Amino acid sequence: MNAEIICVGTELLLGDVVNTNASDIARGLAHMGINVYHHEVVGDNPQRLQECLRDSLSRCDLVLLTGGLGPTYDDLTKETVAAHFGRGLAMDEESLHTIERYFARTGRKMTENNRKQAMMPEGCIILQNPNGTAPGCIIEGENGKTAVMMPGPPREMRPMFEGPVTDYLMRRTHDGMLVSRTINFFGVGESELEARLREMMVSSTNPTIAPYAKTSEVQLRVTARAATEEEGLRLIEPVVRKIVEIYPDQIYGFDFHTINEAVVKRYTDAGKTLAAAESCTGGLIASRLVDLPGASAMFGCGVVAYSNEAKQKLLGVSAETLERYGAVSRECALEMARGVRAASGADVAVSTTGLAGPDGGTDEKPVGLVYVAVVSDRFEDVRELHLARGRADDRENIRFRSSSHAFDLALRALRQL
Repeated sequence: MNAEIICVGTELLLGDVVNTNASDIARGLAHMGINVYHHEVVGDNPQRLQECLRDSLSRCDLVLLTGGLGPTYDDLTKETVAAHFGRGLAMDEESLHTIERYFARTGRKMTENNRKQAMMPEGCIILQNPNGTAPGCIIEGENGKTAVMMPGPPREMRPMFEGPVTDYLMRRTHDGMLVSRTINFFGVGESELEARLREMMVSSTNPTIAPYAKTSEVQLRVTARAATEEEGLRLIEPVVRKIVEIYPDQIYGFDFHTINEAVVKRYTDAGKTLAAAESCTGGLIASRLVDLPGASAMFGCGVVAYSNEAKQKLLGVSAETLERYGAVSRECALEMARGVRAASGADVAVSTTGLAGPDGGTDEKPVGLVYVAVVSDRFEDVRELHLARGRADDRENIRFRSSSHAFDLALRALRQL
């Protein structure tokens, strides 16, 4: 089965709202073995939506739409899709009662235009929405074409897609499912990875191997089509094992979205704690950790010591080190990490000090020079990084990549404990 995703909303086109619905739906469809070849975003304009829908259904069997199911005059997804399938709209009393109960439960007043949301295409499968006021629906056409309409807010769309929509689609697909494992790399580039594994990527058809570059890290997705998840994992396992043998030192984990996620999980599982002393990253290490649920179990202390005075008073960096080597130095990075570990009692501590730019660099110490250190009772290491690439976003890029190197060192230190 082939599918396309259409996300409706002018706010998406303007960049006011990030379109997470498309990625959430695409991942779910891939797991069901449903091919997705096009994503579309269209504004709240019925003519353009009609054109978009017509083109999509000329190419595929299934279209999934999000957005445009609200109560206002420009929410016209249902009307437009129903017209394409030659269906009228009729009041669905169950949907109306569900909307009324939602307003009563949340203590809000229901206005007359909310009744519009209970007008449903004739003959459709109605998807009730306990998380909002807009029910979804499925229209099955006589020519085998199907349209699934879901609300735009992700907190309403996700449970609808993961529940009744997934149940509906699983009953219709007979091509098996796609099962994937993600191999997470740090310290190796996408081009190098592709060059070394090219023959394996080309020759492997089930499972397939595909690289994905992210800021400062790379992922390989190994995907198999199989009748069951267990069968898919059996097909994937020998391929993953072979790749691990080729890259034993650059793989930091499996099936993580990001390296900071790996740090939180690995430290939590091991019952170990991490602290951070930051200069050039300015709290980004701490922020990327506490962005994730459960970080409080493994991260208890982060110190941003931007000035030399703060490095001395808060972290115990010696005046001699600062005078002899400077704040941007291997020696300073080590003393920062030792200082925050001593102050916090953490099992492992990391630190960053460097020049994020765009100003302040010299010939001896240019912008992009960063030292990242890690300290535990069994392991100490310092990396000297040269991260400037001459781009307009170098400052942000340098800070982000420096924090990722700190996470990589933290994982390496954890393996020594």
